[in-house]
Amino acid sequence: MGADKRYLLRTFGCQMNEHDSERIAGLLEADGYEPTERPEEADVVVLNTCCIRENADNKLYGALGHLKGLKEANPELQIVVGGCLAQKDRDLIRQRAGHVDVVFGTHNVHRATELMAEARERGPLTEIWDEADDDAAFASVLPARRETDYAAWVTIQVGCDNSCAFCIVPAVRGAEISRPFDEVVAEVERLAAEGVTEVTLLGQNVNSYGRDLNLADRRAGNTATRVRPRFAELLRQVGAVDGIRRVRFTSPHPKDMTAEVFEAMAATPTVVPHLHFPLQSGSDPVLAAMHRGYTAERYLARLAEARATVDDLAVTTDIIVGFPGETEADFAATLAVAAEAAYDGAYTFVFSPRPGTEAATMADRFCDPAEVQDRYARLRTVIERSALARYRARIGRTEEVVVEGPSKKDPAVLTGRTAQNKLIHFPSGHLKAGTFATVLVGDAAHQYMTGELVGVTARPRHRTRLAVTAL
Repeated sequence: MGADKRYLLRTFGCQMNEHDSERIAGLLEADGYEPTERPEEADVVVLNTCCIRENADNKLYGALGHLKGLKEANPELQIVVGGCLAQKDRDLIRQRAGHVDVVFGTHNVHRATELMAEARERGPLTEIWDEADDDAAFASVLPARRETDYAAWVTIQVGCDNSCAFCIVPAVRGAEISRPFDEVVAEVERLAAEGVTEVTLLGQNVNSYGRDLNLADRRAGNTATRVRPRFAELLRQVGAVDGIRRVRFTSPHPKDMTAEVFEAMAATPTVVPHLHFPLQSGSDPVLAAMHRGYTAERYLARLAEARATVDDLAVTTDIIVGFPGETEADFAATLAVAAEAAYDGAYTFVFSPRPGTEAATMADRFCDPAEVQDRYARLRTVIERSALARYRARIGRTEEVVVEGPSKKDPAVLTGRTAQNKLIHFPSGHLKAGTFATVLVGDAAHQYMTGELVGVTARPRHRTRLAVTAL
């Protein structure tokens, strides 16, 4: 392809989707495309989709509706839909939007540009794989175009073996496949050599990492198999890579969390003191109906253990309001757990039935929408109260931050992120993204802090332009 070919890529959903989009962008740029933010300039528009909540469907079909006019004006424009919603809906997407040229799923991201070429020759097509193969499952086989040079996603696991009643992920991401231990560490070493200072380890359930590797060896008749590599070991090894200054991970499952992970966090200075620990509900009956595998008491005990082990730990969570059958007493239990947990922040959601999940079949137990909205507002009050208290407790402290760039509201103000994943705004227009600096906290709200620059602890080693990096 010539350099005058342009692509527009839009991503919906989680960090795993964002990382998949980096891979899609890398493939496109390796094929000669350049990025654009203007749909009318694009030769190809790629929508990488999510299907966790109903509004994801609405966003996709709304975007496709807007693109229909562009396609009519420029029949050569290719419209491509990939990701989780494509995996789930398959042929339905092209039935609802006949102007879509290519539909692919979560297991064949590496085929994106090949499918585009095939569609140019043969016409519109849909290709959905029911499962991933080991060669195609991870980023190591693909180029990637990262949004920043100083931070990178590193996939350690794909798929999920859990059966949460509300979640469509196992159906669209497949069974758990853990990436070989040495391959993960080698990728982090390569990233560090390129100037990356922060990595985020990605998986649907990171703390079950390695479970399938030992199973595969046993099924192959290897009786000499060593104890499977564990997530705690991986944290220690990745955290020891020269040049890496911050290691993050998402997301763990409370039922699989172990003391050794907390110990690894505490013992490895580069592993940040931030834990995203999804609660989903504080009611034991609701947790059982969700198939979460823990009780509120067990959850709080694990959380207390984490805070006792990891100094200055920040904790965030996910909570669903209005799961089928949730009573006022159930919701009161959630409020009580949220208050006791005193989170630094939370992603709170109103239950959305997803076709293909067990919860979607519980229509006779759906909660009254007005009651759910009232509960949601009450939960946000509790969350914001604890978040504000935790942010204000940092006033007067000097925090090390990584500069992310200018504030969207004021270019003279920079935004940085602390090890606890808290945003802080401070006046200073001359530091590049990726710079490590210290900031004195002067004030706080429930989602950010403000402060004054104290000094620079390390400047970025990255290049001045974004690059396509072969992993």
